[in-house]
Amino acid sequence: MMRALDLWLPAYLRRARRPAMGGVTDILLCVCDHFEPLHDTDKAGALARLAEWKRELPKFTKEFRDADGCPPRHTFFYPIEQYDPDILNDIADICRVSGGEVEIHLHHDRDTAEGLRQKLEQGKTDFARHDLLARDAQGRTRYGFVHGNWALDDSHPEGRGCGVRNELAVLRDTGCYADFTMPSAPSRTQTQIINRLYYAKSTPAPKSHNTGVSARVGAGGGSPPGDLLLVQGPLGLNWERRKWGVLPRIENADLTGANPPRLDRMRLWLRLGIHVVDRPEWVFIKLHTHGGIPRNFQMLLGEPMREFHRAALGQFNDGKKFRLHYVSARELVNILHAAEDGRSGNAGEFRDYRYRLAGRA
Repeated sequence: MMRALDLWLPAYLRRARRPAMGGVTDILLCVCDHFEPLHDTDKAGALARLAEWKRELPKFTKEFRDADGCPPRHTFFYPIEQYDPDILNDIADICRVSGGEVEIHLHHDRDTAEGLRQKLEQGKTDFARHDLLARDAQGRTRYGFVHGNWALDDSHPEGRGCGVRNELAVLRDTGCYADFTMPSAPSRTQTQIINRLYYAKSTPAPKSHNTGVSARVGAGGGSPPGDLLLVQGPLGLNWERRKWGVLPRIENADLTGANPPRLDRMRLWLRLGIHVVDRPEWVFIKLHTHGGIPRNFQMLLGEPMREFHRAALGQFNDGKKFRLHYVSARELVNILHAAEDGRSGNAGEFRDYRYRLAGRA
């Protein structure tokens, strides 16, 4: 976890504190799953893993409800290069019974802009067969994106895992509404910008998203100040859990079997306070996981996650100081755009503000 510390620690130490809030804080909690059920197994093994997801995830929809009466949301970012109709049918079934959603994940290497474009368009076509992905008001297919191996915009220092230096523009042109890759620490692909919702411009150089312009209230009426919206998850130091009782542990928003969600992590996510500028009462918490791996999905579908939901709803959903909203990646971005357009109040009212699921459009 120390390997990328030089890239992001200066920004963490310089960070501005979120303004103190007097009213209700709306917490947007989003789990983005880099979902690879074929990891270290064959198709039969992947289908067996999906059967467990199909059996267990809907139980959460019956047990827990947020401030809007919605169950926990799970967003499956599935690798389009691993498309299999049987696997996607099962994932679509899981989403129908649980309220989950599917977005695009991609691993590629030594690619070109045209090769990337073809892969993304084929992925959109494949997913459309299962009535997945969102549409905008003009009926165009829109999608969220996670880059495999973290190497968005050819950002790996050794040039691995991408190859496309104008990747942000290709994503924009093919209908991507936001990237959800960051944070990537301890990978060296980690950006210097942390704990931000911002727009980055595609450049001929790699790692264009290392700089950008923050999303802010009042910026929704015109053209965005960049080619692509970047939604980052929290990254910082957790002083509540120390290594050897002395050093703070690094928090990078990753949910694993060894590091499940806990209240100490939740408190830090809130303190880091990712928000649209001038709308600090809406806090965006984008987490990530690799839920196709047994050691992780046993946590996500088991008692560690149940214990977290009970505790979080007990402490952060009283309706007076906090409202907790379980949101998908799409819903989170819709609420972000509502904030840019000056909307306020209960953030949960804006889940379908700009992009709707194909079945709801």
